[in-house]
Amino acid sequence: MAHNLKLNEMMQFLWKRSVAPAFVSRCRSFSSGVTGNGSSLFSVMSFGDGSQGALGLPSSLIGVGADAYEPTVVPGLPADVVSVSAGHYHSLAVTAKGELWAWGRNDEGQLGRGLLEPRCSWNEPKLVKELDNVKVQSAFASGVISAAIGDDGSIWTWGRSKRGQLGHGKGITESLVPSKVKALTGEHITKVSLGWGHVLAQTIDGKLFGWGYSADGRLGRLGETVKASPLDSSAELPGRHEMTSSEALDVAEKLVLESMEKEKDMPIVWEPHLIEELHSISVTDISCGLDHSLLICRDNTILSGGSNIYGQLGRENQGLRFFPVDISFRPLSVACGLGHSLAICEIPASEDGNDFRKAVYSWGWNGSSQLGRPGHESKPLAVESLAEEIPTAVSCGRVHSLAVTGNGQLWVWGCGKNGRLGLGSSFDESEPALVDIEQYKVVQAVAGTIQRLESICCLEKSIGYR
Repeated sequence: MAHNLKLNEMMQFLWKRSVAPAFVSRCRSFSSGVTGNGSSLFSVMSFGDGSQGALGLPSSLIGVGADAYEPTVVPGLPADVVSVSAGHYHSLAVTAKGELWAWGRNDEGQLGRGLLEPRCSWNEPKLVKELDNVKVQSAFASGVISAAIGDDGSIWTWGRSKRGQLGHGKGITESLVPSKVKALTGEHITKVSLGWGHVLAQTIDGKLFGWGYSADGRLGRLGETVKASPLDSSAELPGRHEMTSSEALDVAEKLVLESMEKEKDMPIVWEPHLIEELHSISVTDISCGLDHSLLICRDNTILSGGSNIYGQLGRENQGLRFFPVDISFRPLSVACGLGHSLAICEIPASEDGNDFRKAVYSWGWNGSSQLGRPGHESKPLAVESLAEEIPTAVSCGRVHSLAVTGNGQLWVWGCGKNGRLGLGSSFDESEPALVDIEQYKVVQAVAGTIQRLESICCLEKSIGYR
C-alpha cells in the first residue's frame, strides 16, 4: 500500500503518498510557509492507497478504503505540523510543539493507542498521549513499530515485532504504548532508520548503534555470529525487460513473505549495541532497507552491509560486514529501498575540478525502472536525466523512487501502479517525471522502504505579507 501526505501552507514538509500495497510506494506531501505575522502554518495532504486508514481521510471523501489519486487535505491535524513519517500502513506527524500524531493501521499497536479502538477509527489522526511528557523532535514508522526521538536525545519505541526491533530486551516483542529504550540512556540519538527487521540509530557524536535481525551483516559484525540469511542469496531477480510492473510487485511481496516465514531462524540482537567496528569512524547519515543498510561516514565514504541479492550494496566485495560502496565521489545523503539504493553525491562540474554539482546515483534492482536509468544494475551510476537539476533529497520505495530539487520540485520514477507516483495515473515512469504541485515548494520527500509503497514530501508555500 502506498500513500502520500502533503503539508500545506508554510514552512517545511510535504509528503506525497503513492498508491500501492507495499511500503515502498506510499507518498505523503507536506508544505509550509510563513504568514504575514511570521507564524508558521501547516496542513497535511495525502494520496495513494487508502487501505487501513493510512491516508487519514474520512471515508466519505474517497470511499471506504479507496485510493486517492490527487493530494487531499488530511483533516483533524494541528496547524503546526513540521514533519511526517510513513510506515507500512500507518503515518506519523510531529508538530512544532513536540507533539506526535498518528493514524492508519493499528493491528500491532503502532499508533500508540493500545488495541481497543475500533478499526473504523484508524483513519482519524490522534495525539499519542503517552508521549505528553516528551517533546518529540522526529518520528519514524516501520511496518509494525513506531519510534520517536525526544529533544533530549532519548528514543521511544512501540508496536509489536518478533524481530527485536523494539530494543527493550530479550524476548520483549510488544509495547502497546511508547516506551523508552533504556539501553540507550545517556546517548543523544539524532536519527533512527527502521528496516524490515533491523534498526540503526546514530548519535550526535557520530556513533552507530544497531539491533534487531542481524543476518548478512546488515548490522555489521554485531551479534554473536554474523551469518547468511535463510533466504537463498544466490537467487537472481529478473530485470526490467523480463517482468511487468505488477509482476515486479508480486516478486517484492513474495520476498517479504519469504523473509517472514524464516523468522524462527533469524539471529536477533534484542537490545541496542554499539557497532564496534565503526568506533573510529564518525557516521553522518544512515538508511535501512528490507535487508540491507547504507551509512555515510565523515571521511566521505558510503558503507553498505546486508543482503546483496540484487546488487543493492553497490560493491564487488561480498563480505558479511560493512564495506565501502564503489563510489569515488563525496556522498551527501543515502536511501534504501527493498532491493535498490540511491545516493546524492557531489561530482566535478568542470574539467579543472574546481566546480562541483550534485548528482543522483542509483544501483540495485530495476524491475520497475526504480533506478531511473538503463545500464548496469549492481554498479552505482548517475541518473542522467536529472543532470540539469540540483537534488537535495532522495527516497526509495519498494519499487519506486523520488527526488527533491533545490528549486522545490519533486521528481518521481519507477512503478506507478495505483498512482503511487502522484502523477494522476498508474503508468510506470522509466525516467524521473516532474510532479506538478502548483504554488508549493517541495523541501523534503520520503518514500516507504520495505512495507507498502509510500512516499512523503514536504512543501513550502509563500502566502506573503498583509
